[in-house]
Amino acid sequence: MTTPRWDPDRYLRHAGHRTRPFTDLLARLADPPGDRPRVADLGCGPGNVTALLAGRWPTARITGYDNSPEMLDRARADHEGPTAGGGRLDFAHADVRTWTPGEPYDLIVSNATLQWVPGHADRFADWTAALTPGGALAFQVPDNLDAPLHTLLRDLVAAPRWRTRLAGAVRATDSVHAPGFYLDRLTRLGCAADVWQTTYQHVLQGEDPVLDWAKGTALRPALTALADDPEAREAFLTEYRALLRTAYPGAPYGTVLPFRRLFAVAVKPA
Repeated sequence: MTTPRWDPDRYLRHAGHRTRPFTDLLARLADPPGDRPRVADLGCGPGNVTALLAGRWPTARITGYDNSPEMLDRARADHEGPTAGGGRLDFAHADVRTWTPGEPYDLIVSNATLQWVPGHADRFADWTAALTPGGALAFQVPDNLDAPLHTLLRDLVAAPRWRTRLAGAVRATDSVHAPGFYLDRLTRLGCAADVWQTTYQHVLQGEDPVLDWAKGTALRPALTALADDPEAREAFLTEYRALLRTAYPGAPYGTVLPFRRLFAVAVKPA
């Protein structure tokens, strides 16, 4: 798949909607063991949700990991440093595909990242093995590849005009597994697993807001592939915009984007 170049400002344009699933995940987590828990955030992006971890556990030592220099620069500038309770929030470069804990962790979380990591479920064994007794692995991922947002993008990328140039510019249809798959995999690793789905009805504002949303995430590989050809980039966006306008018509109060997400919390026995 085309490695996307991330834009923190673009991603944060819908920060309220994008953050809500993480706060819902956070609400399902018990306090980690110990007075000064060690926490990892895999795929921390611009660090805005990593900062929520510091708000919840101000004594924790928290590291956000990401492989995007742009995202890490923004995270460090906005959030790095000591926390109110004497903990520490910092950020480091790492690739989630190969990251292996170098020390015990009380909590490993990941927010809207694992869908970009082929074979991510194969990493669960290493991650849960590094958890302290009573520690948890928790993540949420978009689970809406059957939505028009993605089906129209896949169809467009496969069209004759774009299929060669944009080969590998969309996520694979198996990039997220069924809930039962995650429940089985995590339970077989000896954890007490809780897996669920939630469909949010995001009401977006502005002109072509679903396209604007996609520019921050799903479109990043395609936009990266077309970055050296502004004319082709605009032509592609024009075609996709027209498709999205039909699929997601506006209403007087805004444009509704239904968005299903999958959540999992796996707790290691104490």
